[in-house]
Amino acid sequence: MTLSPIHSRRIRPASSRLARAALACALLSGCDYITLDPKGPIAANETLLFYNALAIMTAIGAPVIAAVFVVAYWFRKGGRGTFYLPDWHYSGKIELVVWSIPALTVFFLGALAVVGSNRLDPRVAIAAEAKPLDVQVVALDWKWLFLYPEAGVASINELALPIDTPIHFRLTSATVMNSFFIPNLGSQIYAMGAMETRLNLLAHEPGDYLGLSAQLSGAHFTDMRFTARAMSADDFAAWIAQARRNPDKLDRDAYAALLKPAPESPRVFGAVESKLFDAIVARTAPTPENAAACAPAPRRATQDASAGKGT
Repeated sequence: MTLSPIHSRRIRPASSRLARAALACALLSGCDYITLDPKGPIAANETLLFYNALAIMTAIGAPVIAAVFVVAYWFRKGGRGTFYLPDWHYSGKIELVVWSIPALTVFFLGALAVVGSNRLDPRVAIAAEAKPLDVQVVALDWKWLFLYPEAGVASINELALPIDTPIHFRLTSATVMNSFFIPNLGSQIYAMGAMETRLNLLAHEPGDYLGLSAQLSGAHFTDMRFTARAMSADDFAAWIAQARRNPDKLDRDAYAALLKPAPESPRVFGAVESKLFDAIVARTAPTPENAAACAPAPRRATQDASAGKGT
């Protein structure tokens, strides 16, 4: 069976009452509410999948929990439901009910998960009128590096995205495994060294969204946060033009300096060495192990001309 692609159209979540109940449960459990505040079709589908699963489990769990109190009250000591049947040992009807309900629950949840997971495959392209934008992502120690191969610019800890435009991510890691996640847009995915993973996302609404590493990856992994700035097409073009005016170039020497474990403020590079991302994946670019050797050697101080004449 061929699954239809995810479209860029907005998807209305379940009823507002169910949405508020799910939000309350998430807050009580310590989850961040932004995971239930979708700003794109992928996150909206994931939220809808969560609501559907919650509805199925509630339809089964709520009566069971209520039955616990009803049975406890009915068969309480001295109650009219208190009786003893010494000859009763088996009932096929009761066994059918007892086993059919959890079996149906597993079936519905399993079918929902299988269909939803296939439709939300991170490699599946998002159908939209706009041309997809390619963005390359590199997880570094304590920071994220974003490269825009078509524009020839790069940024640290700041991801600019045009709204209503499918974003095709290619992700890797220069160090340990990390998890790339923008909760408002959906679909966290792992970035691993010497490997490439792919992800497709789309933002419907302009705004600044939190991006983070959802993987315990060592010291200061909580500092691996970035801002995903969703903006109009004109604002994105202006952002690219402003980035190109930056004199800094991301070549192998600049990349080797970024490999040092240290926090970085958001900044941009006006030019990027060709096929740098492919070199990072192939491990032909500097790595944390040889970054010191790849860094440019400091210049020696030259003797003053007058001092040279005096020797």
